[in-house]
Amino acid sequence: MTTEHEDISRVFLDGKEIILLGTAHISRESVDLVTETIQREKPDCVCVELDKRRYDAISRKDHFEQLDIKKIIKKKQLATLMANMILSSYQKKLGEKMGVLPGTELIEAARVAEDQGIPLELCDRDVRVTLLRAWRMTPLWKKGKLMASLLMSLFDDTDITEEKLRQLKKSDVISELMAELGSAMPELKKVLIDERDTYLSEKIKQAPGRKIVAVIGKGHLEGIKKAIMEDRTGLLEEISTLPPLSPAWKAAGWSVPAVIIGSVAVIAFNRGAEVAGDNVLYWILANGIACALGAVAALAHPATVAAAFAAAPVTSLTPVIGAGYVTAFVQALMQPPLVKEIQNASADMGTLSGWWKNNLLKVFLAFLLPGVGSMVGTWLGGYRIISNLFPG
Repeated sequence: MTTEHEDISRVFLDGKEIILLGTAHISRESVDLVTETIQREKPDCVCVELDKRRYDAISRKDHFEQLDIKKIIKKKQLATLMANMILSSYQKKLGEKMGVLPGTELIEAARVAEDQGIPLELCDRDVRVTLLRAWRMTPLWKKGKLMASLLMSLFDDTDITEEKLRQLKKSDVISELMAELGSAMPELKKVLIDERDTYLSEKIKQAPGRKIVAVIGKGHLEGIKKAIMEDRTGLLEEISTLPPLSPAWKAAGWSVPAVIIGSVAVIAFNRGAEVAGDNVLYWILANGIACALGAVAALAHPATVAAAFAAAPVTSLTPVIGAGYVTAFVQALMQPPLVKEIQNASADMGTLSGWWKNNLLKVFLAFLLPGVGSMVGTWLGGYRIISNLFPG
């Protein structure tokens, strides 16, 4: 059975008392409530809505100082890092207006647990898995809308009224943002809210002890209350891994190089090697110049511009790696971000000029803009080659 009082819900299950404490991630009242509840209840274990990466990010001041951007690029995790930093920047901006850093109540829960000698459990799913599942499960035509929504949140300078402040203090801001996106894109809500409700509830039930305090965002409170009364252990493996690329998507990825190479071969057979060579040259120039212009727009290092020109004609013919990852790696190698720039990246994200002044953000630009250029060059080059299959 369950009993409820304001932001606290008690669930009694299989001899365990689970106290669900719903918080707003940028509310001083939530910080105080967490401290009071743990000290009063003296639980056997404290669970928090964090994974190891997010816990390190908000608890260790030197976390971002240890960021190895080149390693992240090699593992193709740059887009995930960028999305995570955009969300953190949005939350931090709201927190600054309210005088409370985002996630303070979660760190306070960890601090009180340590002071009281209470075991701490990090119960959230790995943030990289969450973001990558969200991205892969979003239809192609909605990915642009998702990116635009995230970027627009960075430059939202709307003044917060007193009434809005009162509402924010009573709500879980990030869950509300995700819910808004989820209303337009149900795939996102499924990954960011519903799946995490399941994951969190199962991990909370697995926590040691007979009395558990679980500190979670208010946006998850109702979902977890429902999930915790059900047996969803069979879903954990599925929602903890990345969904495989569908055969259709893999086929689509290889279709571009197949069409281009096949078309050049047909042109060579029908019209001769010289005409085929002209088409190959056009492909190289269209891809190389468009991608290099993207690097120039990012104000990237000259070596990055050269790498863009050289890489795009080749990477456009394979779905294994995109030109953006090549240019981002070269940019990080030639102009590695300083510790201060890494520390200031969240704040610099909020201004257009900051993206070009901060070397970490410039790596992001050197990933995005040459990638866009490469797509444009692929379209131009492909259109020219296919058109030459049927000369007028």
